[in-house]
Amino acid sequence: MLYPYCMRKALHFLSILNDSDIDWLIAAGTRREVAAGVNLIEQGRPVDCVYLVIDGAFSVRSAGREANRLFSGEFAGEISFIDSAPPAATVHAMEHGFVLAIPRRRLNARIAEDAAFGSRFYHALCMFLAERLRKSLESHSGGATPDLSEDLSIEDMDGIGIAGARFDWIQQRLRSA
Repeated sequence: MLYPYCMRKALHFLSILNDSDIDWLIAAGTRREVAAGVNLIEQGRPVDCVYLVIDGAFSVRSAGREANRLFSGEFAGEISFIDSAPPAATVHAMEHGFVLAIPRRRLNARIAEDAAFGSRFYHALCMFLAERLRKSLESHSGGATPDLSEDLSIEDMDGIGIAGARFDWIQQRLRSA
C-alpha cells in the first residue's frame, strides 16, 4: 500500500525521472525480499546499494529510538549514497516486504556517463529529501502533519498520474521477476 504522505515523496521522485530512467533503475537493480525482523541497513556498516521500498514497512532507528518509518515509494541508503559515509541509522523490516536494490557502483557509473540522468536523479533525490526534512521538522516542532492534499501545486497534480503509473510499473515488473 502506498501511504498518502509517501505518495507525495514518490511523486516528486518519479515525476522528475523519465520513463527510460525508471526502466534503467529496474534493469540495474535487483529485487530483494526482506523478511520481517531483518535489518536492511545497519548503523555504521557501509552500504553498497540505494534501496527503493516497493512493499512493506521499515523502521529507521538511531540512538536506540525510532526516528522514522519507511513505506512503499521511499528510499533507504540515499544519504550514504550522497556523502559516502556509513549509515547513521539502522533500517529494520517491521513486516515482510521487498525493495529494489540499486548498486552504488552502477548508479555512479550511469551518472558519470549520462549527465542528464545524473541531473534528474539528483534533482529527484533533493526533492525527496526536502519532503522528508519538512515532515521531520513538523513532527519535532509538535505540530500536526498537515493535510498535504491542500497544498499541492498544479505541477504536483499533473505529476500524480505519471508518478502513480510509474510506481505501478515498477511494482508489476518486480513482482513478476
